[in-house]
Amino acid sequence: MKLTRVILLGLVAWGLSITPGSAQQQPERKLGWHLSAQTYSFNRFTFFEAIDKTLSAGLNSVEAYPGQKLGGGFEGNMDYNMDAAKRKAILKALKKKKVKLCAFGVVNGNNEEEWTQIFEFAKAMGIKVINTEPNVASMPLIGRLADQYKIKVGIHNHPQPSHYWNPQTVLDAIAAANSKYVGGCADIGHWVRSGLDPVESLKKYEGHLVSLHFKDLEAKSPNTHDVHWGTGVCNVEGIIAELKRQGFKGNISAEYEHNWEDNAGDVKQSVINFREILTSR
Repeated sequence: MKLTRVILLGLVAWGLSITPGSAQQQPERKLGWHLSAQTYSFNRFTFFEAIDKTLSAGLNSVEAYPGQKLGGGFEGNMDYNMDAAKRKAILKALKKKKVKLCAFGVVNGNNEEEWTQIFEFAKAMGIKVINTEPNVASMPLIGRLADQYKIKVGIHNHPQPSHYWNPQTVLDAIAAANSKYVGGCADIGHWVRSGLDPVESLKKYEGHLVSLHFKDLEAKSPNTHDVHWGTGVCNVEGIIAELKRQGFKGNISAEYEHNWEDNAGDVKQSVINFREILTSR
């Protein structure tokens, strides 16, 4: 009974809706995992069209990315510079749809003013994680702001030759930030595109993992594409087992970068596969 109460309180803290049977429908929540859609999966559509696609895929939380056209009766794009009135209106519209905005990225600031604006935006929108690929010189500033706002920051990896493709480079940046709120945002598919083993890479992040961009790929190659989770080469079973072993708690964003015009069904099947693997182990 006590454990159930802790789980429910944890869900409330994240602002996620609790309905009868939700623990069974979203078993990842029992582990403190928040399975979301990265709206970049639906970048051919507006943000609010992406919200509807997210719901159709069996998810009710999202990671937004900067620059997506808002839609839904709103002018402009998803942007950390939007005014307070628009922020409140967007949150109201999301609440009506029972969707939580839990993460934002990949986003970067060029100076202290811009980074402060990013953190202010995250605070106002209830965002728990900012995912970024920052200039290394900015890491001490990011660490100070993360401590001040108590918002997590995940250093994201794109494939090589991008700066953060190697886990050690990410770990060096995390050390430079010197904040318990700064860790890695592990992009599983990009690790595989870089010729890295995702499970071994996750092990290097132990104690420093704050979020994931989750993928499965058709082949171990830079030139490949996403497939339904559990049917490709990324070792989804092994990744889930490693996350369990580490006691990871946080956001896992589904980022499906294929079949761009009609991939909501692909995200849905990936979510189904993920939950089946999770509950069968």
